[in-house]
Amino acid sequence: MARHVRRTGRPVYFLTGLDQHGQKVQQTAEKAGIHPATHVKKTSKLFVRLWESLGLSHDAWIETTDERHQKVVRALLQKLYDAGEITKGTYRGFYSVRQEQYITAKERREDGTFGPEWGEVVELEEENWYFGLKKHLPWLRAFLQAHPETVFPESRLRNLVQAVDEAEGADLCISRPKARLRWGIELPFDPDFVCYVWFDALTNYISGAGWPDGSWNEGGPRFADLWPNDCNVIGKDILVPAHGVYWLIMLHAAGFTDEQMPRFLVHGWWNIRNQAGESEKMSKSLGNVIDPQVLADTVGPDALRYYLLSDMTTGQDADFSHDRLIVRNNAELANGLGNLLNRALNMTQRYCGGIVQHGSYDDELCAEVRAAVAALPGQYLTALETWQFNRALEAVWGVIDVANRFVERTEPFKLAKDPAQSARVTAIMHHLCETLAHLSVFLEPVIPAAVAQWRSQLRWEPAPGLTYADLHWGLLPEGHAIGKPKPLFAKIEPPAADPAA
Repeated sequence: MARHVRRTGRPVYFLTGLDQHGQKVQQTAEKAGIHPATHVKKTSKLFVRLWESLGLSHDAWIETTDERHQKVVRALLQKLYDAGEITKGTYRGFYSVRQEQYITAKERREDGTFGPEWGEVVELEEENWYFGLKKHLPWLRAFLQAHPETVFPESRLRNLVQAVDEAEGADLCISRPKARLRWGIELPFDPDFVCYVWFDALTNYISGAGWPDGSWNEGGPRFADLWPNDCNVIGKDILVPAHGVYWLIMLHAAGFTDEQMPRFLVHGWWNIRNQAGESEKMSKSLGNVIDPQVLADTVGPDALRYYLLSDMTTGQDADFSHDRLIVRNNAELANGLGNLLNRALNMTQRYCGGIVQHGSYDDELCAEVRAAVAALPGQYLTALETWQFNRALEAVWGVIDVANRFVERTEPFKLAKDPAQSARVTAIMHHLCETLAHLSVFLEPVIPAAVAQWRSQLRWEPAPGLTYADLHWGLLPEGHAIGKPKPLFAKIEPPAADPAA
């Protein structure tokens, strides 16, 4: 997403990181016999190494144990407290240890128990600090009705609207007594309590952007230049209530205007089919988790990234399939794209001395290629207005198919035997190489490492700051010299069948 937006010419600030406080973290550390700070440092290193190995970069990395973040959380808490939005009270009820939140009777099943999604549930009575959530619910209902663009896709917006309409109007407990939980950010107005983990974690979006008036990275952009943000990318399980209710109301209560509210891209889950052919959620307890590092080591980060983006419709769930990954890699990357690059560069070396010449020859087949390339930006950008990468990739592969058919229909390897057809062969090679230059721009967001190799073979790089709007036929100048092709994608051999199966 960040690479794509940069190519539109718009500035990008990609913030990501880890939230590290809360009861679950404290309990995990206690079981391991280590301090929570040691536990989160070890976990953070695992994520950082994984991102590096997958070729994932960012403009800012935030960890909620960072003092800069904690300072912002305390400032937000104090601001809300001073405004009378946070008050003290006593509550008795059921508490989900897994979700780290109080739950109500409506979460009970017919037999009176709570579902497994809540994990361990205990009954508590304690004094805590509460954020006045319920008085802002009318504003939230009106805001969502007036700004449906706040949540994408529409189905997730409907889920949020329904949850807000059905909300009972309970205020949000935003503290935990230190007697029960010490691993958190201390309330600035009451040192006997620490901050509720969601109130802390959600604040990273503004702390990482430098709220209220600074920058997260020294010399970096300031908050006023970064907010409101264009897109919060979240999983479907944390839209309601955390982001769609708590976060929007927190910002509203802190004085953020409707125009300053964030937007959410809510993605689905990667599930997996069990032996019965049923789709089920990946779970450590079920032993069906797919390790992205293992996959990347096997097929490469680009092939993995391409599969994930092409096989899922944004906002919906999808079933991960090793077979589909292999098919996508072999049929589309290795055969479709890789074969096009290899044939185009090989034939240009063989028939044109490795030189791209524009020439004057033209025919309907050449015009068809140019028309497909000219139509691609509109199709691609339309799909990505709503982050439908699978549709954007379908548009790209439409051009790849046109180019491959162009080779099959013109048969330059036969034409090259006739000296009288040299102008036509030159035109064919020009159209293929020029098409590959354009395709590299549209595939760079998805397979950046492969595109870097491909451009090295093409011996072409986009001009600094080139945007989609700058694309035009003629990226490769007259007399451009190309390099020699090397395979971009290795075919993956399907695992051998188990003879005992």
